[in-house]
Amino acid sequence: MSGNIQLLSDTLAAAKAEGRAALIAYLPAGFPTVDGGIEAIKAAFDGGADIVEVGLPHSDPVLDGPVIQTADDIALRGGVKIADVMRTVRETHAATGKPVLVMTYWNPIDRYGVERFTAELAEAGGAGCILPDLPVQEAGLWREHAEKHGLATVFVVAPSSKDARLAEITKVGTGFVYAASLMGVTGTRASVGAQAQDLVERTRATTDTPVCVGLGVSNAQQAAEVARFADGVIVGSAFVKGMLDAPDDAAGVEAVRALAADLAKGVRGQA
Repeated sequence: MSGNIQLLSDTLAAAKAEGRAALIAYLPAGFPTVDGGIEAIKAAFDGGADIVEVGLPHSDPVLDGPVIQTADDIALRGGVKIADVMRTVRETHAATGKPVLVMTYWNPIDRYGVERFTAELAEAGGAGCILPDLPVQEAGLWREHAEKHGLATVFVVAPSSKDARLAEITKVGTGFVYAASLMGVTGTRASVGAQAQDLVERTRATTDTPVCVGLGVSNAQQAAEVARFADGVIVGSAFVKGMLDAPDDAAGVEAVRALAADLAKGVRGQA
């Protein structure tokens, strides 16, 4: 069975045709529970997210700040497994028909087996993977299996990336390019700054693949700011914080829906 890389590309193209950026939400699988995480992702789509990244909880998430680390700890203590991540992808895609990716560090895939992981992700209806710590020069095995199964391979670029390095990354990445708006870990920021726009412009000079910006966006005004120069706006920590701060799981799901609706206005310039 082939994965949904084409659905991902079509979704980004449709947002562009509407003259706006796509809204990409991130939520970890298994948080607060597997079922609760599935409901939260459905709520993000219901609120207006175009695409969702499902985080595969990891004990050493080097790119993630304290908010997402807290959610990952809750998921891991709850016993979340890769099978639960696949179930999360399967059920949220089946319920919405929208593109769902997995964001994961390389070690869990390596241990699980690349062929097994890509085959199961495609079977679940997944659109691809974001791999923040997999160097391009070591990605051959992953790319071979991802391409075979119709999955996008999304690499992360940073403000520190030199132009030659950007070209090396964008030459082999598919789906979209994840542009980290600043050096550091995920989390909400007071502003997203000029670094992000410069990085998007330098990345675009190397590729026609959409460039989506993450790290730091937490409200509609910031989403509108980033949407003016990026193809997609990625929001994670703000969704997770809303769930962590909620008095119960049902309120957490509603917080996700409300934030997605607010951000959806932002990417449409209605903030």
